[in-house]
Amino acid sequence: MSHHIEDLLSQWNKFPNDKWVLAVITRIQGSSYRKTGAMMLFHSLGKSVGLVSGGCLEGDLLRHAQRAIQQDQAINITYDASDESDASYQLGCGGIVDLLLIPVTSENNYLHLQALMEKVTSTNCEYHLPLVKTGTPAASISANVIPINNKTDYNFSKSTYSTAKDDSDTTILQIPCRTRFHLAIFGGGLDAQPLAKMAIQLGWKVTVFDERSSYAHQHHFPDTHIIKQPISTLETKHLLDIDGVVVMQHNLSLDALAIKLISQSNQAYIALLGPLHRRDQVFSKANITLDDFKGFFSAPAGFNIGGELPESIALSILAECHAVFHKRTDLIS
Repeated sequence: MSHHIEDLLSQWNKFPNDKWVLAVITRIQGSSYRKTGAMMLFHSLGKSVGLVSGGCLEGDLLRHAQRAIQQDQAINITYDASDESDASYQLGCGGIVDLLLIPVTSENNYLHLQALMEKVTSTNCEYHLPLVKTGTPAASISANVIPINNKTDYNFSKSTYSTAKDDSDTTILQIPCRTRFHLAIFGGGLDAQPLAKMAIQLGWKVTVFDERSSYAHQHHFPDTHIIKQPISTLETKHLLDIDGVVVMQHNLSLDALAIKLISQSNQAYIALLGPLHRRDQVFSKANITLDDFKGFFSAPAGFNIGGELPESIALSILAECHAVFHKRTDLIS
């Protein structure tokens, strides 16, 4: 299971009436494994989903979560690793991390986690959580879910703060929650299998396009959506919610059809398997140029990290795609 917010909430939603605690990083000073706004959930029986550190805080947080359940109150916790001589928590990052723990109950409408889960499966949104003091009754805490309305310049990597609109002067932590990145793979051969598997482990959604009967069988691509429709009959609407595309059909004609279709759409990342001279062949057959693509185009696909087996190629492609998705184009030469 990935640590995407949708995966966390789907685990919670299996037993929403059990006793749970939501833990959120509310502030960071210095270095930290996770950013402000990172969330995880603790069950009263000891199960947890998500991460707020590299694994060094979760055990201690469980103890505080159980105390929050017993007291039915919010708890603020600070872990200070700025003193390198203090090995109490072994954070290893040298920063100061503040967290807020809140019991999730019917009295506080389950902190609107159900609404957040429903919203983030289809669109981007912000989760608004009041930063209350330790001892605040859980029943009095009200969260909210606000749609983002597809702002093109929105920064999904950074949580922000605002002041409550009532007279309480309570600080509201505004946590951006993005839908899963959606990767399309044109080609359902052996080398596409590790690419799809790794992308799913990253928490991405994966769709495989391959009209050929000998390729893209569901048992080889678990947890993916497979489309067997011929590329010649596909329309740009089939790529509307797709963020990145990898073309790896090992067939010039099919790759040309796919690349032509993609050039008429709008993806952040487009990769074509094969060397430069093959890219030129595909472009010539599709009657297009690099200028026809709106997003980052990679051919040969991925970073040059060495290696020739499918797993290495998948790693190189996903690393490059990940950098583009997170606007780290400074890593791409």
